[in-house]
Amino acid sequence: MTTGLILGIIVVILGLAFNFSNGFNDSANIIAIPIGTRALKPGKALIIAGIFEFIGTYFFGQGVAKTIGTGIIDPNLFVGNKYAVIILFSTLLTSTVWNVVCTILGMPISASHALIGGFIGSGIAIAGFESVQWNNVVKIFITLFLAPAAGLVSSYILTKIVYSLAVGASNKINSVFKFLEVVSSAFYAVSHGSNDGQKAIGIITFSLIVLGLYKPQHGNFAPQWVIIACAVCITLGIMFGGWSVIKTIGMNIYKIKHINGFVAQGSAALVIYIASMLGLPLSTTHVITTSVMGTGAAERMKGVRWSVGKNVFITWFITIPMTAIVAFILYYLIFNLVKILGL
Repeated sequence: MTTGLILGIIVVILGLAFNFSNGFNDSANIIAIPIGTRALKPGKALIIAGIFEFIGTYFFGQGVAKTIGTGIIDPNLFVGNKYAVIILFSTLLTSTVWNVVCTILGMPISASHALIGGFIGSGIAIAGFESVQWNNVVKIFITLFLAPAAGLVSSYILTKIVYSLAVGASNKINSVFKFLEVVSSAFYAVSHGSNDGQKAIGIITFSLIVLGLYKPQHGNFAPQWVIIACAVCITLGIMFGGWSVIKTIGMNIYKIKHINGFVAQGSAALVIYIASMLGLPLSTTHVITTSVMGTGAAERMKGVRWSVGKNVFITWFITIPMTAIVAFILYYLIFNLVKILGL
């Protein structure tokens, strides 16, 4: 077994671990609302989320995967450089640990921010600032900031529209909203898979290209087995679920009813799916968080626990610089260890 193949196996394992941790943290995004409103029991919510997350990851394009795999740092710059794979080690270790720690602390952080920050930091470490495709990074950053705002505004407006249409309706309308909430939860899981599920696909494919183990085919960026493995791992992460994070989104931001759950998930799914079709990675966590805030504000501004949102946004802002710095340092630590060991 060649050194390149051994390194490829290790990177694939780390990439799949990241996707598992992503699903573990982001389970809150998908099942927190139907559980919080009691539209679904936890077991059923996990099953529905897992099935539709897999569908979104496997069937809904590779635009985001391609952006992560080639749009931040061009892997072709490092083909044949035996130290380039350290980029992946430092990025994946940093982002995975960040995901797990924040999940344990009950903070719904952005796996996108962690992954992109780690990628930028380790890329700068190996080849300087010019190795980063800053034009694409700027587009990603703009999307990361605008998407949560779009979630908030769209859910606010949609809530007002739905309430105006439901004026004078009997209490039976709640059963309709409960059904729509479950349906929107499934759509949200699909959109989540089409964006977050693609990120590990991109970074694993990046490593395979750098190691000379794979060359993208026309119209098919990632190997089929990578897509399947990543879809399975993020689905398993969701099945295990980060329950402390679920409480943050499903219960602590606003006292959600079925109508709010339907609107928040529907609005977030639309925003995320549009970004996925454009190949733009975003923070699904923050889109659903602001969507909950938007529907809550449309009902009762004072009922929204803005302090919880503030804590989420603080974590949001520190994720990219923190993971970039840690990945930068980690790259040099691993690099020096490899040199000492003579590998």
